[in-house]
Amino acid sequence: MTDAPVPTVQISSDIIRLGQFLKLAGLAESGAHARELIEDGSVTVNGEAENRRGRQLRRGDEIELDLPDRTVRALVG
Repeated sequence: MTDAPVPTVQISSDIIRLGQFLKLAGLAESGAHARELIEDGSVTVNGEAENRRGRQLRRGDEIELDLPDRTVRALVG
């Protein structure tokens, strides 16, 4: 893991579902891709593995996506 700053992705309401956030943040190409990433166990929310695409996220939550070649992080803002 690097010390690079974690980008904050702004949301327009108080909550957003995990699958929607992955698409909004550009971490998933589509809803189907988001579902695959989540089902594969590649996504953590605030350091805990998450397997629910409908998980509700709030501002301040940190999402981490483990890809084969890198790890990507984003904050809900």
